[in-house]
Amino acid sequence: MTQLTQTTKTTKEKDIKRNWHILDANNKILGRFASEVSAFLIGKMKTSYSPNIDEGDYVVVINAKHIKVTGKKELEKIYTRYSGYPGGLKKVPYFRQLDKDPRKIIQNAVSGMLPKNKLRDRRMVRLFVFPENEHPYAEKFNN
Repeated sequence: MTQLTQTTKTTKEKDIKRNWHILDANNKILGRFASEVSAFLIGKMKTSYSPNIDEGDYVVVINAKHIKVTGKKELEKIYTRYSGYPGGLKKVPYFRQLDKDPRKIIQNAVSGMLPKNKLRDRRMVRLFVFPENEHPYAEKFNN
């Protein structure tokens, strides 16, 4: 009588193949778009997905300054950061952040969608956001 055993093979770091994805943020809703981007960064679309292994892909986001928000968020949403010093709280409204640096809007939203663990910074390094159509990674997509 033979015994059947099943074993699960974990993905090794050398076996991970990272693909490149280009996503257009033109007239997309911020939250829905950020969850789509975070799924690619995490690697949830892969069959070998495991939550403790960083198997995510590279993501290039273009047209970041054309992202949309719903409701009154354009007037009421506020981005805060704190320097660590007394009185060092900075508040920037959404519409001003969109004029100043629209890349930070998408980066902040995607960072909030990623799991809060040690892999978050490694995943965020693979996110490239550009305010317009032009980006230096065109050769990655010609393959």
